[in-house]
Amino acid sequence: MVGYSITKEDYIKRLRRIEGQVRGLQRMVDEGTYCIDILTQISSTTNALQKVGLGLLDEHLHHCVKTAVSESDKAGNEKLDEAMTAIARLMKS
Repeated sequence: MVGYSITKEDYIKRLRRIEGQVRGLQRMVDEGTYCIDILTQISSTTNALQKVGLGLLDEHLHHCVKTAVSESDKAGNEKLDEAMTAIARLMKS
């Protein structure tokens, strides 16, 4: 079971909103919108994606990692390593 099932619909709504932002970016480029306005919208879209990522990470830590730690040290360490890898990927983006 995934840790975000309770708020799955919230994530879907956020991702659909982000999808709309990306379509808006495409339209802005197609229409020759001023570069700074496009960059502002890119920043907004990037921040929205980061918030989704941080929310998922938070839920992963509180659900998946917490559950694994309660099962065994090995399972807990594996989930912590997995979380650290995900954090490293998020920080690169």
